[in-house]
Amino acid sequence: MKPFDREIVSGSVLRSVWKLSWPLVLLNLVNGMQGFVNHIMVGHYVHSANSAANAAIGVSWQVFMVVVVFISSIFHGTNVLVARYAGRQDRETLSEVFYASFLCAVAFLVCVVAPLGWWLAPRLLDFVGAREDVRVHALPYLRILFVMGAPLFLMFMVTGAFNASGDPRTPLKLGIFTTLLNISISMVLIPGRGPIPALGTTGAALGSVIAPFVSVAIALSLVMRRRMIIQPPRRWLLLPNFSIIATVVRIGLPTGIQGVLLNIGGVFLLRFIGLLEQSSAAQAAYTICYAQLFALVTWTSFGLRAASSTLMGQNIGAGDPKRGKRAVRIAAWIGSSWAVVVGFLFWVGTDAFLRVFSMVDEPAHGYAVSLLHYLSFSGVALAGALALTGGMQGAGETKTPMYIAFVTQIVVLLSVCQAFHLAEALTPQRIWLAILVSHASRLVLTWAFFRSDAWIHRVIELVPPAPLEEESRGA
Repeated sequence: MKPFDREIVSGSVLRSVWKLSWPLVLLNLVNGMQGFVNHIMVGHYVHSANSAANAAIGVSWQVFMVVVVFISSIFHGTNVLVARYAGRQDRETLSEVFYASFLCAVAFLVCVVAPLGWWLAPRLLDFVGAREDVRVHALPYLRILFVMGAPLFLMFMVTGAFNASGDPRTPLKLGIFTTLLNISISMVLIPGRGPIPALGTTGAALGSVIAPFVSVAIALSLVMRRRMIIQPPRRWLLLPNFSIIATVVRIGLPTGIQGVLLNIGGVFLLRFIGLLEQSSAAQAAYTICYAQLFALVTWTSFGLRAASSTLMGQNIGAGDPKRGKRAVRIAAWIGSSWAVVVGFLFWVGTDAFLRVFSMVDEPAHGYAVSLLHYLSFSGVALAGALALTGGMQGAGETKTPMYIAFVTQIVVLLSVCQAFHLAEALTPQRIWLAILVSHASRLVLTWAFFRSDAWIHRVIELVPPAPLEEESRGA
């Protein structure tokens, strides 16, 4: 049975941040490599005008991510409770939270997400304005993700709960294994090897759903063998504890709505890109630069957001919220500093980055160059905002980040695009400018609220506080 890590809630704050952050940041970069490699392989092996196959993957993921982020964000309620009770060293309660959430997630994914996703897939592609050359690759890809994507969702849930319990290294190992397996499967299915025909984007989708199935099975076996902080439940029930689920949903639903708002903003952004004269080229540039190259910033920032959430939750559980807040500030500075480095690389190595994806033809190349230049500034604002958001969410304050997301990623982002469209002045560069303005405004609003202390003292209780394990053994 793995012990609780007391260094997360005591000792050097910088050490606590570093101990949680580096595995989570590396995990997110490793996860991002799966899409990165798929785009490279599709660009090389699936021949299409204006990089339509790459655009298809990007458009499909943007649509699918609305569901992914919503469900994964609901899991954030699980992570908040796991972190809170891990800070108290209450192993029994956090294990019950995990089991109830897992049961509910499996039922929802199989009975709701899979059939509804299959039916809605063509309508969603119509909504984002995917043209026929993009749609022919995108529809089978998107349907596979919806119908067979349950392991992908469950992988997010399991690794998130492990992280929240104070064990970021096991998810990192599982993430590396998943990525290597995904890449191996894609290298066979995308171009075709031996008797297996070339499946193109369909092969990329199959790799994305098969690999996490194996990893989830390994993670659950570790829990069942009592090798993790999270343990098997006291009683095996077919129905979850609905009082736990109600608390999880109450905490996680605003975060889920926030995630949906962010991705709805991205979907509407694709719709504006679809209105451009060279829309396929602009969608390909957006897919490569924002969804893949910008992942050097976003995946790092998501890792720091998860670390901030765990640090805040565990320190509140241990009775020291001020220490948690100091840790979140440090995480925000680390994220923004890394974004400065990546932004510099976007300026000096633009052509080298784009050649990796075979994006050398105009006008897609020109659109991509200008987008990378805008993203070099956007990344600094986004990295800081995400770390601060993670701290607030770790304390259970999920509504205010939701409101900020609505204002910045819906009102600000889409208003700027709509204004240019009504003035008949919409260009790719002006859409890129709207992205920068939305990220900058998100940082300003998030920092303004983070400076207060009201959000730290939210009361979240499932059961009365249990004695620390160490105290119980001493008694």
